[in-house]
Amino acid sequence: MRVGLVLLIAVIATTIASKKLASHHANAEQRILLVVTSHEDLGTSGKKTGYYLPEAAHPHHVFTNAGLKVDYASPKGGKSPLDPYSVQDYKDDKISVDFLNNASVQKQLSNTIKISDVNPNKYSAIFFVGGHGPMYDLPTDVAVQQLTRTFYESNKIVAAVCHGPAGLLNVRLSNGKNLIDGKRVAGYTNGEEEEGGTTSQMPFSLEDTLKRNGGLYTKVDNWQPHVVRDGNLFTGQNPASATGLAKIIVSALKKH
Repeated sequence: MRVGLVLLIAVIATTIASKKLASHHANAEQRILLVVTSHEDLGTSGKKTGYYLPEAAHPHHVFTNAGLKVDYASPKGGKSPLDPYSVQDYKDDKISVDFLNNASVQKQLSNTIKISDVNPNKYSAIFFVGGHGPMYDLPTDVAVQQLTRTFYESNKIVAAVCHGPAGLLNVRLSNGKNLIDGKRVAGYTNGEEEEGGTTSQMPFSLEDTLKRNGGLYTKVDNWQPHVVRDGNLFTGQNPASATGLAKIIVSALKKH
């Protein structure tokens, strides 16, 4: 009787350990696809732009600290331009500096995956990094639209921060509706664009277009963190929202 009880306990313990190990492997294998821009010219200003440093660095920091793997993709593939002004703005931010000094990460950003070559089955979430560059190339890229629809309709997380929601604007679902139609969304505000002095160089207003395309747009005061979740759609207003957005994504993935 005692031998049987010992064996039963051993079987239960082994089963629990196996489940924990399987769960660990599942978490270890989860990957996030960070989408960055291929565009580097700020309108007709003669200035350069690209992805905004902390909007990649801070989410990358949160994701990797949570044990997630991160890959980078862009519309054209290859090297993604970094907004030089963001480097200056965040020169005293340790996470951003460490990101720039991370040889492995910089190698990835110099050789991003072309969006049309991405295998969505490898990833648990897609995350659009902001910066002014995305305003020029993400909204009209058909491969971006197709990939985003695949993620969303597979009930995977679709996320974007600051100007990153530009990548969501023209995504049509299989039922013909726009992905953001009727969804609560956040993104860089008109007020932030004006205060930053970049309104005249933008091809369109992100705030106005999110609304026009059916988004239930929400915002807070300029430069304050603001994160919105609507189902499996996660968005953040500005650079200050990048860390919070990444954290709720990690939390959501842990519950899957």
